[in-house]
Amino acid sequence: MAVDSRARFRAAVLIVALAGTVPAVCAADVAVAAAADLGFALKEIVAEFEQASGHHVRLTLGSSGNLYAQIRAGAPFDLFLSADVGHARRLEAAGIGERGSTFVYGTGQLVLWVPNTSRLDLDRLGMKALAEPSVRRIAIANPQHAPYGRAAVAALEKLGLYAALRAKLVLGENVSQAAQFVQTGAADVGIIARGLAAAPAMLKAGRMQLVPAELYPPLEQAGVVVRRRRSAATLDAARALMVWLRGPRGRAVLDRYGFMMPAGAGTP
Repeated sequence: MAVDSRARFRAAVLIVALAGTVPAVCAADVAVAAAADLGFALKEIVAEFEQASGHHVRLTLGSSGNLYAQIRAGAPFDLFLSADVGHARRLEAAGIGERGSTFVYGTGQLVLWVPNTSRLDLDRLGMKALAEPSVRRIAIANPQHAPYGRAAVAALEKLGLYAALRAKLVLGENVSQAAQFVQTGAADVGIIARGLAAAPAMLKAGRMQLVPAELYPPLEQAGVVVRRRRSAATLDAARALMVWLRGPRGRAVLDRYGFMMPAGAGTP
């Protein structure tokens, strides 16, 4: 089994290497379930991958917990990109994820984000800005199924602010919806993913301040190829996208959106 797994990975690497110069011999549709914080970065990556490989990617974004539950229930995805490495590992351990395919693609970061119209001095106050009287609503992802929501709660608890600010929290279904709340004025400030705040439209519309990483557990994010009945071409395409994400072109986009690689993580 281990030998077969290595052979499949070598085949995927070859497919990606060839995809940079010629269209895929057997183009296929790939269904990808991805954490909402990946939205902007992944759309750029997918566009490049599709052009280079000839494959087509159908992308579904949502909270990692909800997507994980859907896959456990049999949802027809070929690749799962989670904001929580634990979800990917559990799928592989359960035999739902392809053996040996779990891979870390980056570590996420929490930021405070406010629109340009806000008078909050994030540079001076940092997280203490959340306790300002002018802040009536704080947007975060729902901590019940979104890793970024759990990280936001952990940061508030570490600072001793959670009890005082809990009534002000506005919960988004996922971190992307939390960002929408603060963008549209439904919240005064958001504790969201840097991967969203680093998008050109968000950079233009507001300001962000990094939440110190020591305030919350590492947001180690990982993907896994999902096992299900599909064509060999689709399976090869899913593996090829996995390798592309870890390759130089995918890595360049992820770095730009703040998904840092943890120490010791490398390419296949």
